[in-house]
Amino acid sequence: MSMDLHRNVVREAGSANRGVKLLHDPVHNKGTAFTSEERIVLGLRGLLPPRIHDMDLQIKRVMENIRVKNNDLERYVFLSALQDRNETLYYRVVIDHLKELMPIIYTPTVGEACQKFGHIFRRPRGLFISASDKGSIHDVLQNWPHRDVKVVVVTDGERILGLGDLGADGMGIPIGKLALYTACAGINPNQCLPITLDVGTENKNLLSDPLYIGNQHPRLKGEQYDDFIEEFMGAITQTFPGVIVQFEDFANHNAFRLLAKYRDQYCTFNDDIQGTASVTLAGVLSAVRLSGKPLKDQNILFFGAGEAGIGIGHLISSELEGKGLSLEEARSKCWFFDSKGLVVKSRTDLVDHKLPFAHDAEQQSDLLEAIKLIKPTAIIGVSGMPQTFTRAMVEEMLTYVERPIVFALSNPTSKSECTAKQAYSWSNGRAIFASGSPFDVVELHGTTFVPGQANNAYIFPGLGLGLIVSGAERVTDELFSVAARSLAHQVSDSDLKLGRIFPALERIREVSSQIAYDFAMAVFNRKLTKQTMPDDLKKEIKNAMFEPEYTDYLAELKQAIGVIN
Repeated sequence: MSMDLHRNVVREAGSANRGVKLLHDPVHNKGTAFTSEERIVLGLRGLLPPRIHDMDLQIKRVMENIRVKNNDLERYVFLSALQDRNETLYYRVVIDHLKELMPIIYTPTVGEACQKFGHIFRRPRGLFISASDKGSIHDVLQNWPHRDVKVVVVTDGERILGLGDLGADGMGIPIGKLALYTACAGINPNQCLPITLDVGTENKNLLSDPLYIGNQHPRLKGEQYDDFIEEFMGAITQTFPGVIVQFEDFANHNAFRLLAKYRDQYCTFNDDIQGTASVTLAGVLSAVRLSGKPLKDQNILFFGAGEAGIGIGHLISSELEGKGLSLEEARSKCWFFDSKGLVVKSRTDLVDHKLPFAHDAEQQSDLLEAIKLIKPTAIIGVSGMPQTFTRAMVEEMLTYVERPIVFALSNPTSKSECTAKQAYSWSNGRAIFASGSPFDVVELHGTTFVPGQANNAYIFPGLGLGLIVSGAERVTDELFSVAARSLAHQVSDSDLKLGRIFPALERIREVSSQIAYDFAMAVFNRKLTKQTMPDDLKKEIKNAMFEPEYTDYLAELKQAIGVIN
């Protein structure tokens, strides 16, 4: 660089992010990867160790540090710190080691992180909007530094995974989900906003914990709560026009009605209801290829009748309708067992969302007896109650079905209804298994089984990318069926030979890109957007996907002062 050019670039850099301020900016910081020339121009000489390390060396250092940590919670804290200081490196590490690190940044480790969130808290990420902000939520949203927000994940912390009310400590969930939007589908992290609505908590331990990060008062309820949510929805969509709002880990009594209220007003969905339904439907569609028994001949028993279970039941019923069954016939294939027993018409204690699946049958309060009565070909656990599937239940299924489908979907791992090893050993390898959190490969009688993980990360990142590219104004249930079929279609015969009913996690960006394409095509075909479909939709999707690569700051500065290379 000539001396005159050097002076001009330095002068231009004077008003830019530079020096210590630049090193403290996670979006632009490159750490030891800043070049010699960048260090001179950006005022970084002496602030960094002298040797320059490229990204490959930085990744090596990060992974070495992760692998010597004593436990997964320490790994979670380490990765959170990396995200806070160097987002580009963080996402490169996660993408390149997704199979190893997804259980750290999301389930199951995120559950423990939320339980201890106030005690491991280092630096705020996302927005906390509390009950005391009512009347000025729009002003709070203005404090977010990025204007081009495309996706919001919001929770009120009342039903975090299977762990219950964690209040403001539930912020780990929106942070983790949005990290997966970026890692799995390439949505730019600057377009992602995690939000926790601190409306109080009923958790007595948190109410007495001096390190709890939320306000220590009981939850807002009734009209107060509804007014708060109404103000939030209006403010978020006004502040960030066209934003996608994903509801996450709201309790059943709010989740269903908020989805019903807002789904036709805004571009919004509930991942616990609809995302879980979509990934589970995909798993079922793959499982029936292994079982040799078509979907219309399956008889499915859900253990748990909350958001996840009912959402899955509705989506499977919709899929069966598309195969020629009436709605009544389709719903008759889905049975539910809740905390009071089998959901049947004779019960007088059923809430509205369970009524469509209340069938004529004898009441049973014992799960094994219910299995003997209705003879399900598939049992799907969404209860949050660990170790509730037993050898006797699986052996009973084997008396009338060759390949029983056993999905233990409750998160985190500690809440799983059974383990992969149990399902395979109880069935002598005949069970078709999937879980919500990951399980290790199982070796049984010389055969290797690779358990499928019904992880919503197979659905919502690609769905979000499709929504952004298509400019969709609404998210219909049919679109979740489209996403499920797209995912199931990407399960290869070689996957199925291993018992794996979902694609390998290493392929997830490719899988998400295809889901985004199929999803966006459906949006355009059903006229759910005002945008015109691009001439080359696949190219548009590829161009929209963020790749974590370091910026050439000097090239940007030269461009700013009119220097043409």
